[in-house]
Amino acid sequence: MSGVRVLTLGCRLNTYESETMRKAAEAAGLNNAVLVNTCAVTADAVRQARQTIRRARRDNPHARIVVSGCAAQTEPETFAAMDEVDAVIGNEAKGQAATYRKLPDFGVSESEKIRVNDIMSVSETAPQMIEAVESHARAFVQVQNGCDHRCTFCIIPYGRGNSRSVPMGAVVSQIEKLVDNGYQEAVITGVDATSYGADLPGAPTLGTLAATILKQVPDLKRLRLSSIDSIEVDDTLMDLIAHEPRFMPHLHLSLQHGDDMILKRMKRRHGRDDAINFCRTVRDLRPGFAFGADLIAGFPTETEEMFARSLDIVDECGLAFLHVFPYSPRDGTPAARMPQLDRGLIKQRAARLRQRGEQAYDAHLATMALAGDTHSVLVEFSGTARTENFTPVVAPGAPRGQMALVRVNGRNADHLTGDVVAGSADQMQTADFAAD
Repeated sequence: MSGVRVLTLGCRLNTYESETMRKAAEAAGLNNAVLVNTCAVTADAVRQARQTIRRARRDNPHARIVVSGCAAQTEPETFAAMDEVDAVIGNEAKGQAATYRKLPDFGVSESEKIRVNDIMSVSETAPQMIEAVESHARAFVQVQNGCDHRCTFCIIPYGRGNSRSVPMGAVVSQIEKLVDNGYQEAVITGVDATSYGADLPGAPTLGTLAATILKQVPDLKRLRLSSIDSIEVDDTLMDLIAHEPRFMPHLHLSLQHGDDMILKRMKRRHGRDDAINFCRTVRDLRPGFAFGADLIAGFPTETEEMFARSLDIVDECGLAFLHVFPYSPRDGTPAARMPQLDRGLIKQRAARLRQRGEQAYDAHLATMALAGDTHSVLVEFSGTARTENFTPVVAPGAPRGQMALVRVNGRNADHLTGDVVAGSADQMQTADFAAD
């Protein structure tokens, strides 16, 4: 092969950072290289990273393989021990051109392959300016990194470090550049996005950042947030939800569980009622709002009754999109020392929770198909479009990479179907919002 190829696993933040890795490696003159940006959220994610690396070596026998990301940060020795790997670099260094210029100096022994620093010593997140996000119609923009919280199941703070924010001016400049290059939708990403700004002068909130983006970049058609912690949502963000048509009516919530005792043992900061009340309040402010959520099945000490509360919260919060994780112990976390459930039981509960999620998604599609409304959509390069509340819809003839108006005429197994109609998508978006 020639050039630089990046293989991305995990979250949207990794998707964004993979572009900074590619840009840095190309600026350093790296060639014939595969960069693997790993995830460490579960033990299965680490296993998938190893599989990806082995497959990359089979497909590219003469390329240099460089491994980075959260799994490389937390388990550098695991990857350095792989014969397929030429170098392991930490999360702080993966977006810097100098890192890739130094690759020829990396040795061949396991210890010499590793260039991973103490991530907890990192106190700032430098803005990473990119012009495009390859193969994506929407742009992901990193505004925050790291996490100050220590949920008992989570290894991510040890892969990302403590919370640190990108200054608002740098974020606005990044989005202006992306809009100038044709992007009409931006997605704000971070490890703990709702903690944004606490480390900046004046302590601006995530809501303040979002409002500033929409004010300072008037040509940005749509703004989304990635995963958030609802207990930290500020009044300014709630005001945008209620009154700003360019703020998209979809949020992915870091819920994790539906039982108060398990949430307490997870060291989460919200309770069951907090989550339910938040979803109800948002829907009162903005009918048609859609929610996704992360939920963990089989956390240590989880009884059948506790698990049932996670099943129930899908309906009580009105969740449409579920990410279900079977609990897996991560070495070094408090939950790994708690009484563990049988792996078979964990998998069975995860399957039941996924089934409940499939039922909820099916009901969501059915409701939208029955309404048959016209939506302002952004068409992905695959041809699938996303409505304002992130529901997929396929409409023949929709312009890829562009916005369009689509009238829903039915549904398929996993998406809506529709027809492209004449008119301005952004004007329709504003008009529909005003009508609501």
